[in-house]
Amino acid sequence: MPEQPEKPQKRVTLKDVAASLGVSTAAVSYAYTRSTRVSAELRARVLKAARNLGYPGPDPAARNLRRGQTGVVGVVLHDPLTDGFAFPSTNLFLQGVARVIEDRSLCLLLIPGTLRKVRNLKSVNGAAVDGLIVYSIDDFDPLVGAVLARRVPTVLVDSEAIKQVPTVGIDNEKAAQAAAEHLLELGHRSFAILVTGPKIGMTSGMLSSDILQSATSSDFRARLRGYAKALRKGGISWKERVSLYNCAEYGREEGRNAARTIMGVNPQPTAILAINDQLALDVMGAIKEMGLRVPDDVSIVGFDDAPEAASANPPLTTVHQPHVDKGFWAAQILLALIRREEPPDPGILPTHLVIRNSTAAAPGTTGQSRRTIRRLTLQR
Repeated sequence: MPEQPEKPQKRVTLKDVAASLGVSTAAVSYAYTRSTRVSAELRARVLKAARNLGYPGPDPAARNLRRGQTGVVGVVLHDPLTDGFAFPSTNLFLQGVARVIEDRSLCLLLIPGTLRKVRNLKSVNGAAVDGLIVYSIDDFDPLVGAVLARRVPTVLVDSEAIKQVPTVGIDNEKAAQAAAEHLLELGHRSFAILVTGPKIGMTSGMLSSDILQSATSSDFRARLRGYAKALRKGGISWKERVSLYNCAEYGREEGRNAARTIMGVNPQPTAILAINDQLALDVMGAIKEMGLRVPDDVSIVGFDDAPEAASANPPLTTVHQPHVDKGFWAAQILLALIRREEPPDPGILPTHLVIRNSTAAAPGTTGQSRRTIRRLTLQR
């Protein structure tokens, strides 16, 4: 005959500790939460009795519930967690958030973005948090509407500004303009621009500028405006000298497809502007597989300055943006809002162009011109 399972032991409560000592429940509670309200001798007796009885201490969840707080801060991500953790920019951002959250002994809840918006809206609506950070999601996305409907303290990062909602970010347009100007200074006159993230369901391939302007995320739209502004000032015809290609996904095969397509355009681009470093590195590898040389045959500029950019072969020229600082300031602002204090204002966070060996003077430039261009570029 099988043995009967033991009955689970009754959970020891604060009342049990108080009864064992013959003191009030308030005295036991004070021993944990307000030690100055009881004598050192009584506090020691309470803690010893609690250990002997197996009482773990007051339930922090219940205590926070009484205070109207959870001790949890949520971050709503644009991508599923499996994709988000693959992006160095997301990891660096979360490091900045964690730095602030851990100092306050708070917990961090990640709410991933997925194609199943209904499920994700439920995650936002049901998250037990004191406040939310929305990371790199367009203001018209249903997730943002769900967050704002919660009416909890909220901070937006890399998003279009919404009235009375603090926003942390960079000047994407100005940063992208600097990247394009660098290539113009090197003598390039034929360009390809690589993007990702247009409307869900849009396949890889060549796109028109009007589709891009209406379909991509707000920070990508700003980068496209920056590229276009620089190229127009440089006398480059957007329709005749600029090819736009959408990479629906990241990866070597997607990079191969993009490289084969853009390098088959007439005129063949001598410079590539990638909307982020991951695209730049994928396409750089594919171009080298085609037997072309970077930067001798084609120059490439990324955006983000991910850790892999500096160790690439050749090292990638890119726009540096402060991912960790974004997370740090977003968390600082959010905690101030939760405490109902005046939040800090970091302003527009700074960026700068990091010039490495993936860019050089345009092919066909004479030796003297190449030396002059290189000197002027390094003096920027």
